[in-house]
Amino acid sequence: AYERTCRYFTKNSNSVVVSVGYRLAPEHPYPAQFEDCLTATIHFMRTAHEYGVDPSRIIICGDSSGGTLAAAVAQALVNKRDLPKLRAQILIYPFFQCVDLNLPSYQQNKQVPILLKRRTLTLGLKYLNIDLSVLEAMCKACHVPEDLQLKYQKWVSPD
Repeated sequence: AYERTCRYFTKNSNSVVVSVGYRLAPEHPYPAQFEDCLTATIHFMRTAHEYGVDPSRIIICGDSSGGTLAAAVAQALVNKRDLPKLRAQILIYPFFQCVDLNLPSYQQNKQVPILLKRRTLTLGLKYLNIDLSVLEAMCKACHVPEDLQLKYQKWVSPD
């Protein structure tokens, strides 16, 4: 489904895009997806020259859960001194934070098809193998204790 998009990024950025067909939840609970992506990326980075690829030109890309995984893989690779540094990461609507679901972007896009707010949260919870009983509290922004909301306010804020 993403071959055309990957080819577009590769051609227009003059870089390599690594696309990993990772195992999917719920059949394979988290962190199987992360482990698949990390393993495949490390293998490719170590063997890039065998494919005629300059390892300093590798970009990791993903959308939705794949964007979240791409970010997690990039973070896991930051301190790896035995691997080349990634050139970039392209993250397309990753599911990064659910501390405050009332931020302007959530409010503005909560009824945008395909990823309606409730559906996005349901998929995120299923992906992380978290009981769906917390869904209502998350929709009402009651899932984070007030003291933690205050703590995270400086990082997660409409300002």
